Amino acid sequence: MAHPRAAIIGLAGHHLSTDEVAMLRQWRPFGVILFARNIANPEQLRSLTTAIRTELGAEVPILVDQEGGRVARLRPPHWPEFPPAARFEAGAEAAACANATLLGLECRDLGLDVVCAPVLDLRLPGAHGIIGDRSFSADPDEVARLGGAWIRGLQEAGTIPVIKHIPGHGRAAVDSHLELPRVTATARELEADLAPFTALAASGAWAMTAHILYTAWDEQRPATLSPLVIEQVIRGAIGFDGPLVSDDLAMHALRGEPGGLARESLDAGCDLVLHCTGVLSESVAVLRGSGPLSDRAEGRLARARQHSLPGRVMVHDRTALARQRDDVLRNLA
Repeated sequence: MAHPRAAIIGLAGHHLSTDEVAMLRQWRPFGVILFARNIANPEQLRSLTTAIRTELGAEVPILVDQEGGRVARLRPPHWPEFPPAARFEAGAEAAACANATLLGLECRDLGLDVVCAPVLDLRLPGAHGIIGDRSFSADPDEVARLGGAWIRGLQEAGTIPVIKHIPGHGRAAVDSHLELPRVTATARELEADLAPFTALAASGAWAMTAHILYTAWDEQRPATLSPLVIEQVIRGAIGFDGPLVSDDLAMHALRGEPGGLARESLDAGCDLVLHCTGVLSESVAVLRGSGPLSDRAEGRLARARQHSLPGRVMVHDRTALARQRDDVLRNLA
């Protein structure tokens, strides 16, 4: 069978439209990402994930941003509220792992097998609030400690984690959803930002790029589009050799048409591109521009999946996991 396109795309609504089915059959994206606009209730969501896999295959990855706190697509009343990462600062790793396992099990039950978390960016004073409490801490060691526990929890639930936003979003003074952040810190200063990603580079997670221009490394291009940053910093200094996916190409930090941005990201060294709007014409442009998944990317993705195979899912007492987490959080309050 031919390789799928090296792209992950969004969908428009609660069900696959006729046009979306035709697009999936013709272009065969590597995966799909779902948002609040795609989610109504558990029955509908299971029906949607089943329909996607009917078209693309039983192992096609279906992604969701489910960090807890502000960034959560699964919310009450149908799903429990999960705390943001910052609530675990100075807490037990076991509590963070338990929380991530619970979160991952909720996703896995619904057919969502790739969870875009944890955030390994530092929570730095003076930065834009887009990261804020999505980060564990300003301390790189604490971020690595709790981020590692989060990754293990998601993997124990049989889901694949996606660490973000490599090589670090914590110094951004503007929101990359709206404009391109320009970080002027020195390479020495940026070593702290890299540290959590370096510590967890071999964890088996995917990684998502930052749409940030770092003048210390490349004065012209943001990380997502920079061969220098991807080869020398992400693959080199950090040592990350797992699957690398772009952040959403539709964010306003990037300028250009979707297909061109897809080609530029892949040429820079991303294994996959992500485009989230669910606008059919934009998705087709991204799929057309992305080309087939490379053999090297396929190998990286296969290795990552070995860390989170459904057959390795542990049997968990969800009530006990929630109690373990909540006991720690009460003491931290």
